[in-house]
Amino acid sequence: MILYTFIAVSVMALAAMVRPTEERMSRQRILNTLGVAAIFIILTALAAFRIEVGNDYGTYVNTCHEIRWDGYVVTEPGFNVLVKALYILSGSENYLLMFGVFAAMINFVFLRSFMEESDSFFWSVSLFMLLGIYYRSFSTVRYYFVLAISIWALKYVVGLLEKDENGKVRINIQSLIIFLAVIGIAALFHKSVLVVIPMYIVCRLPWKKWVYPLIAVIGVALFILKDKVMELALTLYPSYKNTEYLEETRLITDNIPTLIRIGLVLILCFICYKEAIEDREDNKLYMKMNILAIVLYLSCYYIPFISRFGYYLITAQILLVPNIIRSVKDSGKRHIIETCVLLVAFVYFVYFLKTAYNEGLRVLPYKSWLFDSVEFRDQTDFSDTFKLTLLDKYLTR
Repeated sequence: MILYTFIAVSVMALAAMVRPTEERMSRQRILNTLGVAAIFIILTALAAFRIEVGNDYGTYVNTCHEIRWDGYVVTEPGFNVLVKALYILSGSENYLLMFGVFAAMINFVFLRSFMEESDSFFWSVSLFMLLGIYYRSFSTVRYYFVLAISIWALKYVVGLLEKDENGKVRINIQSLIIFLAVIGIAALFHKSVLVVIPMYIVCRLPWKKWVYPLIAVIGVALFILKDKVMELALTLYPSYKNTEYLEETRLITDNIPTLIRIGLVLILCFICYKEAIEDREDNKLYMKMNILAIVLYLSCYYIPFISRFGYYLITAQILLVPNIIRSVKDSGKRHIIETCVLLVAFVYFVYFLKTAYNEGLRVLPYKSWLFDSVEFRDQTDFSDTFKLTLLDKYLTR
């Protein structure tokens, strides 16, 4: 807990150095470059140096071994090709290298999104840390990589609709093609990201009053058609088939912390609608994504891995909330909002740390291979080669 808190505070302090500037060669530009580089190095190093941290760390170790030797895996071809290439280039089944590469890619894409899409780099980084999104990326690295890509791709979703010289709204074909291409490439690493295509497009469209009751009806249908919805969900997450996760009883109350978080964000949107939402197409999109997320968490609570779909919608909060804060012109009101946001985020961070030991997350306790001896070899006789190593330990559990 102390380490994670120290990292969060340190990264937030560095993020405070980064400020908008139009000058190409200036002291602030240098500070920005150094600050972002330092944040990237710290976040990537902490993630890359971990060992046995994350609920599916061992599963990834085993999966990567199967990929190396052309065994059966349920992972997507993009991930398989990358792992095989890394293993061949390193000359061993170096799963630490794989985790390090994915850590670098995840952090790079997220930081790039904050630089390009957020009105406040500091607040986006702060929420990235305090909401536990960064630490959760220690698990299911494929998912968090495509999650980062989906957040970066939101700028193309915002650009899907534009007005012509006559004021008529039309589709920007270029933005649509780029968006579909980016998500298509991301799907090569985790096909669940395909759900963002309909969800993001629906949220980008103008919503008339009749849309809200329609969404409510769809929510009821999702609840009634449990079996069909679960079948579709397992198509996107085949690794959950025939596992104990499907036998667990799920309740709506399990999602209360997430629903509270979404509710608070929507309250903030309502309070600042005139200033921050009404004339901002990007913020409208993010707000609608949170509305859709409420329906998803309430109607599909029975899906054990519902957060895997919900996070595609609510992670945009790390762009929405900073945009709202920076849109408030009244300094007194803005300071009150900043204080409330920081307080709520800190409380959420404490809650996250308290649950970080739990099964299904397990990002605590933090352990590093810097203090542990790990041996990598590259032979087909797997059980003999990896005795007394981490890989063998996972296979013999």
